[in-house]
Amino acid sequence: MLAAVDISPREAEVLELIGAHLSNAEIGARLCISVRTVESHVSSLLRKLDVPDRRALAQRAPEPAADAAPSHRAPVLPSLLTSFIGRADERAELAELIRTHRQVTAAGPGGVGKTRLALAVAAQAAGEYSDGVWFVDLVPVTDPGMVATAVAGALGLGEQPGRDMTESVAAALADRHALLVLDNCEQVADGVALFLERLLAACPRVTVLATSRARLMVPFERVYAVPPLSLPTDGGSDAVTLFMERAAAVGWPLDPALRDQIAAICERLDGMALAIELAAARYPTLGLDGITAALSHPLRMLTGGSRADQRHRSVRAALDWSHALLDPADRALLRRVSVFAAPFTAGAAAEVTGDEEGLVIDGLARLAEQSLLVVSASPGGTEYRALETIRQYGTERLTEAGELADIRSRHLRWCLAKAAGLAAVREDWRARFDLVANDLRAALAWAADQPERRAEAYDLARHLAGLAFTRNLVGESQRRHEQAAALADDPASAASALRHASVVAGCRMRGDDMFRLRCAAADAARRSGDTAGAAADLAAAATATFRFATTFVRLPAPGEVLALMDEARGLAGDDPAALAAVATAEAGWTLHAAVTGGQVLGDAATDGQARGDTVRGGALLGDVVGAGRGESDDSVPETIARAERAVQLTHRTGDPLAESTALDVLTGALSWAGDTYAAAATTQRRITLLTSAPTTPATTHELIEALGEAAEASLGTGDLPAARQWARRLAEHPLLAEVGHRATNWLLVTDALAGNVDQVVAGSVRFLDAWHRAGSPAQSYLGRAMAAVAMIHGLRDDHDARREWLEVLNQLGTLPGHSYGYGAIFDAMLLLHRGQAAEALERMAPEPRQVWKWVTWIWHHWYVALRTEAAVLAGNPGARDSLTEARTIVAGNPVAGAIVERAAALLDGDEQALLATANAFETAGCRYQSARTMVLAGGDQAERGLAVLAELGVAPMAPHR
Repeated sequence: MLAAVDISPREAEVLELIGAHLSNAEIGARLCISVRTVESHVSSLLRKLDVPDRRALAQRAPEPAADAAPSHRAPVLPSLLTSFIGRADERAELAELIRTHRQVTAAGPGGVGKTRLALAVAAQAAGEYSDGVWFVDLVPVTDPGMVATAVAGALGLGEQPGRDMTESVAAALADRHALLVLDNCEQVADGVALFLERLLAACPRVTVLATSRARLMVPFERVYAVPPLSLPTDGGSDAVTLFMERAAAVGWPLDPALRDQIAAICERLDGMALAIELAAARYPTLGLDGITAALSHPLRMLTGGSRADQRHRSVRAALDWSHALLDPADRALLRRVSVFAAPFTAGAAAEVTGDEEGLVIDGLARLAEQSLLVVSASPGGTEYRALETIRQYGTERLTEAGELADIRSRHLRWCLAKAAGLAAVREDWRARFDLVANDLRAALAWAADQPERRAEAYDLARHLAGLAFTRNLVGESQRRHEQAAALADDPASAASALRHASVVAGCRMRGDDMFRLRCAAADAARRSGDTAGAAADLAAAATATFRFATTFVRLPAPGEVLALMDEARGLAGDDPAALAAVATAEAGWTLHAAVTGGQVLGDAATDGQARGDTVRGGALLGDVVGAGRGESDDSVPETIARAERAVQLTHRTGDPLAESTALDVLTGALSWAGDTYAAAATTQRRITLLTSAPTTPATTHELIEALGEAAEASLGTGDLPAARQWARRLAEHPLLAEVGHRATNWLLVTDALAGNVDQVVAGSVRFLDAWHRAGSPAQSYLGRAMAAVAMIHGLRDDHDARREWLEVLNQLGTLPGHSYGYGAIFDAMLLLHRGQAAEALERMAPEPRQVWKWVTWIWHHWYVALRTEAAVLAGNPGARDSLTEARTIVAGNPVAGAIVERAAALLDGDEQALLATANAFETAGCRYQSARTMVLAGGDQAERGLAVLAELGVAPMAPHR
């Protein structure tokens, strides 16, 4: 029973939502907490309820009370400030349509009541969608390319590296049964159409209800024409009821005897909800007679045209007379605040209109009283917003008054100041950015089309690019940098923006874009006369093809890369930075050619030798480095020498990012050469360098890659505490929040080798959830984490969970690293735990030198040590010779060394030496191996060891046979 477990109220909420099969991102959005906080609650629940995984947690979730709708089905919909009137037939018809069609568009003219009808239907249907109802307001969105970003924001999702925002949203909703309400689609209809085509194709259980002034013209669309409110002549009176209720809401209840007069007003307004609400707001000051008189003149424009056109005109008529009744100052204020794309404060309105704030506050209050603005409270103070129809009307009036350019210019300057302020002050800036982001985008969209505002548009694009990156909107960041490049007045500025765009593309794991943009930067630099800069760009483009090869869809042919390097060499001259970049590219290519068994730099290479599955890319070091060791050993000294020279040259430039790139190449060369400790020291040097560098997208890109490499290096040398430190920093990096499988990859491996069972089980929940949300990508580097989790479940004797993880692992296909590298190590650890030493030795039958290219430097010591222990425990005749060789190989590695010494003590029957290794394991942060040693020692020590294993969550060891 849950009552017997100390679960906090927040944990109970999280547990209920897990039972509803919501993802961590969806839970975070529902409870208004971060994904990281959700993960912490999930880990706590796993521990408190003593269950192995998320599936088991879902089974422990309480059933909702029979007399209450389950809270996880509560729709994520905006609250209506006023009651919803009538429309019983329309609600029933639209509700039936969304039950039977995957995409329904509620279409109708502005002011007819589309949004309120859609909200009412969505709230009514919420219980039918197990994964929730989500509302997305597209009013502030001015760029069709930002539709997916708006949807992701509503769902609490971020962009997953390697995917654009649409793909990220589709991956998150792929197996969800949800209703998505997209409101006010007309101004970005093309963007909505493209988004929906991709979303609906990828998410078979998602239904979309859109509101728009026109159909969206997408597959599966069913259009529902939203009619005006019913009138007495139609046999109904929803329009009259709405007028009377809104009048009563402002303190002027109407006598039912006046219904006929009210009905006449509503008929003149064609039953249009917005027009009726505007008229009702005037009742306290005009009375019914005054409203009738005020409407008489504007309604003369309703002659001719279709009924739909008349409905548009009836809203315009209501707006016209309501506008005419304002005093001149309030008219000016209404049209001027129409430039705001998002809710705004009185202070912001004063800055843009140029009026005194006190006067603006009074004017905004009067406009709100007349239903021309909507008022809401926010943490930043009172906010105002104009409905889209009124905002468009205000913009037209702004144009008629000849003020459009001036007010938009003031709005642009306000946005520039806001963007600069956000960039300068980071405290609580994310919430402040979210409040103004859509205004920044709208101002940029306008300024980009004004030749005289090009410089300001360039500045705003640069600011927005940086802010978007820090907000983890990396796709938008790349686009804004590219937009800045297109707006730049000179090629040097364009080159700089393109370099930034290339780096951001790298963070998105978009190798093709990274390469393209670096080449474009080189072209721009060449046009500006900066040949050295062009050389560095070309060298960087070449370097990316082997450093980040796995992020490319199509790798450039080797001949193309060599041509870039030749051109870079010719342009570099004597510029130190350019020469350093070229040297790094040459060193990297030499390593690439040696590792892949190809020709050295300058010789011919075939397309097959540059395939992305054989080149080291980012954090894949441990899966592929060493592929050619033994076949090309003569090139080892040259490869290391080239890499060391590149490090020296980059160090002299004082550019930490350039030096980090060269150090990465050197790490690869040292690891390929088998120099484990030198490679590890180089990664530590690189981390230190990057930690002290300013935080930029380029630094972020390098640091993420370096943290994975540092964790890898520490595992290779047996430094488990350091490995966990680097892996934890990687797992907690904000840029990886949406890719938990990538973020927690090394942490799972580290904890598995240390025997931290609880941490592995908890972390595997995030890993698997994120992997599924990402579309279950078959990325080979994930195999090591999957194998690690499967091994841990084996140690726990949870056969079902182990089988499930092995099935997940099989989805990645045949992985050599699993056959001979990490797979052999994790399998051997489990077999040894089960007392199957002979089977463990058979699993690791190949000599280490025979499988070097698959074992690689990270796994080499572990392979040698475990193979030696298996030989001793299996009674292999060559065990003593293996011990002698193993001691030499693993010297300096605290964990592998202790495993070898434990094997020696077992072979010699030296109990004192055996127990000394238990202390060594404890000191090295490997409690599982320490406990295993005590069990192997027998007697009282065995009891202590079994107790520690039980404390860790591991099943008892079996005796060796």
